[in-house]
Amino acid sequence: MAVEHQLPSWMRGDRKDHRHAIRKTGFNGHRGEDMPTPITRKGYEALKAELDRLHKVERPRVIEAIAEARAHGDLSENAEYDAAKERQGFIEARLAELKGKLADCRIIDIAGRTSETVVFGATVVLIEQEAQAKKQYTLVGQDEADLKFSRISVQSPVGRALIGKRVGDMVEVTTPAKVVEYEVMEIRFEEL
Repeated sequence: MAVEHQLPSWMRGDRKDHRHAIRKTGFNGHRGEDMPTPITRKGYEALKAELDRLHKVERPRVIEAIAEARAHGDLSENAEYDAAKERQGFIEARLAELKGKLADCRIIDIAGRTSETVVFGATVVLIEQEAQAKKQYTLVGQDEADLKFSRISVQSPVGRALIGKRVGDMVEVTTPAKVVEYEVMEIRFEEL
């Protein structure tokens, strides 16, 4: 018997044994296999623009830099060549990462969307109970998260705690320092 057949199905990549399958959290908070990664149209366009820039501008630029550095002769002590090769490796890795993300995503149209519960794309107004401080977050994909614009990932501790909540619900979020309690005051959807 081959060693591969002795491995548990989840280690062989056999999808028949769902108990051990790796699962992702979907945009609506439900768990399921091979769910596409949610992303807003703006987030998708930003990733696509980065892919195009790397492919059409940065990659040709670094290839030219490598050729130029090779023309200088001895590559063993050529810092320009080493730097260009390192940059090329970074660009190729990022291109592969972006292609994978774009292939594994689902664009969620936020404009005009309605829901009584917090789901991907919702802008949520919260009141922190202890400090009575008002906070507002928009739940987005991991690549779109930016705290400067109050955009948090649905995978973040606050994002995970908010998914499925309704106006008036209390939410507890465990931080390294303490447990913070929020009340959901408003749920709305607006284009980013």
